[in-house]
Amino acid sequence: MAFSFFQKISRAIVGKSRVDDDTLDNIEEALIESDMGVDTTLKIVDALEERVQKDKMMNFDELVGYLREEIAKLLEQGESQPETVQDAAEGRPYVILVVGVNGVGKTTTIGKLAKLYKSKGKKVILGAADTFRAAAVNQLVIWAERAGVDIVRQEMGSDPASVAFDTVKAAVARGADVAIIDTAGRLHNRADLMNELTKIRNVCGKACPGAPDEVLLVLDASTGQNAFQQAKEFARATKISSIAVTKLDGTAKGGVVVGLVDMFKVPVKYIGTGEGINDIEYFDRDGFVAALFNPEDLKK
Repeated sequence: MAFSFFQKISRAIVGKSRVDDDTLDNIEEALIESDMGVDTTLKIVDALEERVQKDKMMNFDELVGYLREEIAKLLEQGESQPETVQDAAEGRPYVILVVGVNGVGKTTTIGKLAKLYKSKGKKVILGAADTFRAAAVNQLVIWAERAGVDIVRQEMGSDPASVAFDTVKAAVARGADVAIIDTAGRLHNRADLMNELTKIRNVCGKACPGAPDEVLLVLDASTGQNAFQQAKEFARATKISSIAVTKLDGTAKGGVVVGLVDMFKVPVKYIGTGEGINDIEYFDRDGFVAALFNPEDLKK
């Protein structure tokens, strides 16, 4: 059975009349099991320890309240206003480069974003710059059709930067509001990855000064610590400005969001909530923290 985050915390402190070292150790274990990461976990536990020493005695509700405060505070570091995405590139397309390893839901996320922005009245164009995998291009074509948006693609094996350049140029020529460009999800050679992403960024700027506006990293929450490692690799290769988290199961692995924001000081902007084209949401910090500490989980 996969216990929820709140169930893990509750089990860590059940039967305790006061907060002692054992309680803090149990909370630390629960946070790590929720994929919050060691560094973030220690930061939270240290803060709790200071509060315990100051307040001496506290009950269950007070301890949970402190935990909520600390987690909310960490998430503030990467907070952004999603509404600004639509208007940041006044007079030209808002260009988003999407990066992430194969299999995390990158292409699916692009399709969902296309539908999301189209539903807001925006004209969207996609760029299939992952030219190394026929499946990636074909899948993006399918998602473009589902979302009802244009797509720019070239022959397999074409220069990804060339596709990115053509996509941005087409977005400008067609008066698109948003251009979303897929990139290859390879991590086998960091130097190649860095060179490729640098080249793509540069040609986007040549096609339209100021582009790209955003580099969106897609991560799969269910991979746990692998998500942190992937983020580290891509952060070394390019400047990440936002994160989309897919397959987020709040019942067990919600801590990965907290750890990512704390480690990279980059906002989690989107959450994938399912496989359908409409199953994507803007990340809501307050709602996320409330879901982590959902009392209804204790009844399951």
